Amino acid sequence: MSKAVDVASTGRSTAQGLKALYTPEQRMRRDATKWTLVQGILAPVQFAVFLMSLVLVLHYLSTGDGWGVATASIVIKTLVLYAIMITGSIWEREVFGCYLFAPAFFWEDVFSFLVLALHTAYLVALFAGLGDPRQQMLLALAAYASYFVNATQFVLKLRAARRDERLALSAASSIPGSRA
Repeated sequence: MSKAVDVASTGRSTAQGLKALYTPEQRMRRDATKWTLVQGILAPVQFAVFLMSLVLVLHYLSTGDGWGVATASIVIKTLVLYAIMITGSIWEREVFGCYLFAPAFFWEDVFSFLVLALHTAYLVALFAGLGDPRQQMLLALAAYASYFVNATQFVLKLRAARRDERLALSAASSIPGSRA
């Protein structure tokens, strides 16, 4: 085993025994694809839409006013969710070779389906006239709670990826003669 590989793997193994999120090849594909930028833009946009919509939904539930604007915001949030799910699956395909359920993001993808199901159930209830407006808004809140959990999963993965990159850089810089 070369010294560079030995130092890099030692650096990785000392990080609380955690497996790296990306292989070096996956990291290169991640950095090369335009879909990484798309996801990097859509994620905070979706979170901002979520926060605005959440305020509108809570306002409606507490006052009974603003049903139309709250409803429109939920529909917009759901459309942004669909966009990030579709582009995210394309990103996953380019980085990991499969559209969904890559081992590195398996549980995030599983939970994303719950998020998508709850948002879609809201749209079905809205357009089919199922339940009264308050019940529909409560369904939207359940969808939003699941989205918040899912967003937290992805933020934790982003932090793990950054940790892996710091470890790789520190391992590479400790190799004599390394330019890292």
